[in-house]
Order: sequence, then structure tokens, then C-alpha cells
Amino acid sequence: MPDPLALRLSDARGLLRLGADATLGITDLVEQMHLTISRRALPLGRPAGGRTRGITGAVYGSIRGITRLASRGLDSSVRLFESPERPGTTTARREAALASLNGIWGDHLAATGNPLAIRMSIRVRGRDLDLSADGLNSAVARPARRIALLVHGLCMNDLRWQRDGHDHGEMLARELGYTTLALNYNSGLHVSDNGEQLAALLEQVVSCWPVPVDELVIVGHSMGGLVARSACHVAGRRSLAWLRRLSHLVFLGTPHHGAALERGGRLLDSVLELSPYAAPFARLGKARSAGITDLRFGNVQRADWEGRHAHDQRHDDRVPTPLPAGVAVHCVAATTAGEPRGLRHALIGDGLVSLASAWGEHRDKRLALAVPASRKVLVTRANHLDLLSRAEVALCLRRCLA
Repeated sequence: MPDPLALRLSDARGLLRLGADATLGITDLVEQMHLTISRRALPLGRPAGGRTRGITGAVYGSIRGITRLASRGLDSSVRLFESPERPGTTTARREAALASLNGIWGDHLAATGNPLAIRMSIRVRGRDLDLSADGLNSAVARPARRIALLVHGLCMNDLRWQRDGHDHGEMLARELGYTTLALNYNSGLHVSDNGEQLAALLEQVVSCWPVPVDELVIVGHSMGGLVARSACHVAGRRSLAWLRRLSHLVFLGTPHHGAALERGGRLLDSVLELSPYAAPFARLGKARSAGITDLRFGNVQRADWEGRHAHDQRHDDRVPTPLPAGVAVHCVAATTAGEPRGLRHALIGDGLVSLASAWGEHRDKRLALAVPASRKVLVTRANHLDLLSRAEVALCLRRCLA
């Protein structure tokens, strides 16, 4: 039987809100095009500002007003049938759908208080942990003195670590004796926002863990590696205790210096904005989340983006964020090529992240990550998601964390 979606009433309420937001956004887009055409604007130039007037403006205003009124009415009606005490069961399909929505529009969901927005949590087997001493005692059977935390990537969730019958976390627990935890988070938020939250949660875990923590290891896939680096940066500035227990950071296909796909999206936005007739469509592209725009150059800390709109970062002007001192760092990259050579290997990499970005290499020495060659691993004939299941990656984890 296929996994059911099993939406909750709160999910339906969130989807209704999102639908209303989309209707308002499309109304604005159509009105902008209407205004541009009515003014007979030149093919190139800045789009006309303001709104339509007269009967036309009244029609667009009516659509907005009716949409907002209907949204509030439906939201209140659905809320009457909700039971906050019993939110209901969840399924892997529902979790995947929420993760995708949050990856694409997560910052908007959080800013508008939409119930679809994921709240960061540390999980075991898909269930949120109560990070109090009593909660951890009751939820974690036989807690080890060694903890491994898995941090997923964009549009993913903690359940996605299981792929093709393999789970890196289960392997670490079974073969190396770690207690494996997994982070679940809204990947549409800025990486730095998630890093700050993760730093605080890890401090709770270490302080309330049932036994003394001797060692902490973080394995980050894709964006998860950037979130881990951001958390380390915050922990260093705030002198948090968990950073002193961190022994290894393992990055699986992490875009330390960004991904070409997001830079291509920024270029497309710029091209569309050259014409007032196409500029409204650029607004559709700019609806993508702050988390996605952080992947343009690999933003890690708040200083990389603060003080400007998420879409205004045109050049790689990040503040250097060095790796934490005293921590063994390992970078695993993949290439779809059969051999580590050629243009396909150098530029395309695993299909999403280039080899240089995954290994932290950069022409600016201030931004380059000083990872020794002995701690860089390449997996051939593999794509970005294959890093979750390939035997070569599992072998790397066994060797560097044993």
C-alpha cells in the first residue's frame, strides 16, 4: 500500500492560507502587467510603479479584499474543529511534503505564522525529543557517551537519511556505538537562523544528556553542512559547552561556496527585470526562500546577508567563516562522471554541487577551507542524493569516526 498523505486539519488551514497568499501575489502580478501595457511602456526599462486606478483598480482591490475575507473565514472555520492536544499522526509522505514546502517558501511560512512552518527539533526515529533531563531519560534507550547528529539538506527531512535500504545513522549506532540523533528543520529560513537555533538545541542536549558526553560528531548533507558550520560559528562566539566536545565534522556534498543552480536563478531574475513586460515574472522567481538564496555563494553567518534583501547579493562578499579549531573535518564529494577528469566532472560535479564547492576550495584564500587532501573523498558515478546510500560514503564514515 502506498504511504498515505494523512493531512491534519492544521495542514489544511495552512494550505488555505498559502493559497490565499498565492492568489494575492498573482493578482499583484497581473495588475502590474496591466499597468505596464496600459502605459505603453518601452520594451526595455524599469517597470511602472503604483497601481491601476478607476474601475480597473477597484476590480483588483475587490479581488484582494474578497480573498482576504474568505481566507479569514475559512481559517476560523477550520480552527473550530482542531484539537491542539491531539495533533494527529504523521506519515513519511506528509513529512516529505512539508519539507518540500518549507524548503521553497519556509521563510514566508514562518513570517506569516503559517501552521505548515516546521519548527526545529531533534528527533529519534522520526519523533521529536523533549530535551529536558526527564524527557531524554524516557525517550533514549541506553544513551551512549558518544553522540552523532545528522543534519539533512534543502527540502528534506530527518527521515530521508534512509535511502535504498541504508541509513548512515543506523550504521554509526550499530557498528561504532554512537547514539544517533537527527535534526529536522525549516530549510527555507536563512542558514544563519537555523545555525543559531541548532547551537541552542545542542547546548540543551549536552547539558541534559543522561550520561556525560565524551564526544559529539555532526554529519551534514548538502545545506545541512552549512547549518552545522553556522552553529559552530555561533557556539564559538557564545562559548557554548558542546563545541568543546565536538570531535568531527563530516560534510556530504555541502555547497561551501554555493551552487551554480541558484546563481543561474539570480541571472534569470536579472534578465527578466530588463523589460517591464517580463519584470512581473521575476517576482515569481523571487518568491523562493532565503534558504535557497543563501546557496548562491554559501552564506553561513548573519553578516553574509544582513542589511539587504535576500535577492540583492550579486557578488561573493561573504565574511570568512573558518572551520572550528581542534575539530577533524572531512569533505565527501560526488561526481556523475566515471573518472575524475573532464569538464563534466569539474563543473557539474554531483549534478547540484561542484567538486570545488564540496571540498571547500576557493580562489580567495580567506574563504577557502583548509581541509587536508587526506580528508577529502570523491565518489564517482554518483549524484547528490547517492551520498546518502553509497557504500564508499559509509566506509568513509567508519574510517574517520571509528
